[in-house]
Amino acid sequence: MEFAGLVTQTLVDYPGEIAAILFTRGCNIRCPFCHNPHLLVRTSRNAEPSVTMQEIEDFLQEHKGFLDAVVITGGEPTLHPDLPDVIRIIKGMGYLVKLDSNGTNPVMLQQLMEEQLLDYVAMDIKAPLDYRKYSNACGKLSTEDFFNIRSSVNLLMNSSLQVEFRTTIVPPLHTPEDIEDIAKYIKGAPLYTLQQFNPSVTWDAAYGDVAPYSKEEMQAIADLAAPYVKSIRIVNI
Repeated sequence: MEFAGLVTQTLVDYPGEIAAILFTRGCNIRCPFCHNPHLLVRTSRNAEPSVTMQEIEDFLQEHKGFLDAVVITGGEPTLHPDLPDVIRIIKGMGYLVKLDSNGTNPVMLQQLMEEQLLDYVAMDIKAPLDYRKYSNACGKLSTEDFFNIRSSVNLLMNSSLQVEFRTTIVPPLHTPEDIEDIAKYIKGAPLYTLQQFNPSVTWDAAYGDVAPYSKEEMQAIADLAAPYVKSIRIVNI
């Protein structure tokens, strides 16, 4: 399993806990607004892991008692078949584990949940759960991945884990009504996070010229979605 990097401390990525972040490389979709384009594909410059598993184990062992949790993000972590082995090691050291995912691998997600290897899952929902709209937001999307995403939403909606759904709101791709439709689809979800689009770094360079919704517009969109979920959060740039 390849690790593209390690953030040694965060107070915001695992609510209520002090966490480290592990980044995996590789993703099976190409959202044009992606803010981590360097993690999407393997190139001659990033072909080797930036951090080895042994280095991660050493770091986590050294920081036991200070750090509470590890956030595994990407890219898309569930593309890596040895992800469960990595999480078993981390859990064995006494850490909480949060997984960030695009939801395209419900089989692995279910395996991790059944083995009680996860404490928190944050799943991105890129668009309303309509294939055409979702494919447009993802840049590319197979029908199999689309139905897998719907399966992952249903799996998490019926889970006892700490669960968060997230949408990055991009003006060319999302209307306020689109976000309301997503909220209706996940009606009763414990937490729905709305992230303001950041044009500073994007997979598709053209999106660097897109002006994000204003903070006032973000609040108005949140007000539309709020009646359908238990809690809503706005993350502005």
